[in-house]
Amino acid sequence: MMDHDKVMEFLGRFTADLAATGAAGSIAVGNRLGLYQALAKGPATPEQFAERTGCHRRYLTEWLRGQAAGGYVTYDPATGAFSLTAEQAFCLADPNGPNVSSAFLIALGYLKAEPRITEAFRTGEGVAWHEHHEDVFVGCDAFYRPGYVAELVPNWIPALDGVEAELTAGARVADVGCGLGSSSVLLAEAFPRTTVTGFDYHAESIDLAGKKADDAGVADRVGFEVATAQDFTGTNYDLVMMFDCLHDMGDPVGAARQVRQALAPGGTWLLVEPNASDRVEENFNPVGRLYYSGSTFLCVPNALSQSGGHALGAQAGEAAIRRVVTEAGFTHFRRAAQSPFNLVYEIRA
Repeated sequence: MMDHDKVMEFLGRFTADLAATGAAGSIAVGNRLGLYQALAKGPATPEQFAERTGCHRRYLTEWLRGQAAGGYVTYDPATGAFSLTAEQAFCLADPNGPNVSSAFLIALGYLKAEPRITEAFRTGEGVAWHEHHEDVFVGCDAFYRPGYVAELVPNWIPALDGVEAELTAGARVADVGCGLGSSSVLLAEAFPRTTVTGFDYHAESIDLAGKKADDAGVADRVGFEVATAQDFTGTNYDLVMMFDCLHDMGDPVGAARQVRQALAPGGTWLLVEPNASDRVEENFNPVGRLYYSGSTFLCVPNALSQSGGHALGAQAGEAAIRRVVTEAGFTHFRRAAQSPFNLVYEIRA
């Protein structure tokens, strides 16, 4: 017999999910128009906010109320003003904060491919990374960069045996699957004697990465090339980095073999992958749900669009990554660090 209370519980979950899904568009609007940064300047009624932003009052009224209903904005009934708490401002408006609104650009970007993904379910064909809307590429860079700022130089590099000293003295680094190049630029800024070459098969991302290096003033030490992980150029790299991309590849073993031949003797492969358990049921949580959704629309379709026969997905887990690395001939594999979102591996031949 059906349990009415459980039905209502499930409908409550559905309502929350649908409300969050609908709110994604409004959050993206706030990101594109700089509305969170504008509200961080101080409390405002819709009328005052319209003057501050130059946007239409009626649209802003609905936007502010919806944001307050979702807990992204704070409302004062006594004054009719909306504002951001220090915590909300840090997450939504601070350039050094998590920049969470950019994550909704990623989701809205990949959801535009829903008709093609639906058809791919029937055919088993892939949908390549470059075939997605540009919001996916730009959103990924904007959302992932704060995590790299917080973790790469302060925590991940020091967790690798001897690598920080090498970078300080001056090392050769390859950043494979570099996207828009944020990780390459961050490393070069932190270690002025080190040179970095970023590789990505997506030409448009490489163009934007070059501009990012120019803007940061490190273009003399950071270069970018269009290449896949299986054919990137160069040898005798002291460090090869891969951030959140091995699981997207149809041939991760081929990529790992290419890394192995590109490393200098004693060189290190820094591999960063999503945090996932080898036990499937332990990934049934909000972070796992987030990753499985992205993996269904981005990671698995991209892998299936390539040769190689793999489609690891974003929640592959450490054991699956270890099998890839071992098959490629590496003998040293160690979890060096982790964060709520990532597992960090130190790999050597």
